Amino acid sequence: MQEQYDSSLNLYIALTRASQWVNAHTDRDIKRHGMNRTEFGVLELLYHKGPQPLQQIGGKVLMSSGNITYVVDKLEQKGYVRRRASKEDRRLIYAETTDEGAKLIEAIFPDHAQVIASATNGLSADEKEVACKLLKKLGKYAENGF
Repeated sequence: MQEQYDSSLNLYIALTRASQWVNAHTDRDIKRHGMNRTEFGVLELLYHKGPQPLQQIGGKVLMSSGNITYVVDKLEQKGYVRRRASKEDRRLIYAETTDEGAKLIEAIFPDHAQVIASATNGLSADEKEVACKLLKKLGKYAENGF
């Protein structure tokens, strides 16, 4: 039983440290463009997936719905995002990129993807694929409340 605890604790420490270091590199890159991780995540989501209902953005960028309003407000103030009421249901509000927001993410996303690639190059492509499968399996198990 102690061996199981030790391996679980070692895994937790390794996951946390790896995540912290990869996030440190990506956060530094994002800050160069005057945004934080959540602002970048929302802008990137809207650019790659198109307009999204405000109520659904939080689940897609792993953020609480209360913070979405604040993040969208900040992106609107910067001129990168706008809100639009649904034509079918006026209670539903969508967020979408502006032309300025789309131009920004088009310009910075390739370099950002390269930062992520560089930060994860400690693993080969095959190792990344295996790690990804294992981490997804672990995440689903934890999500379902073990």
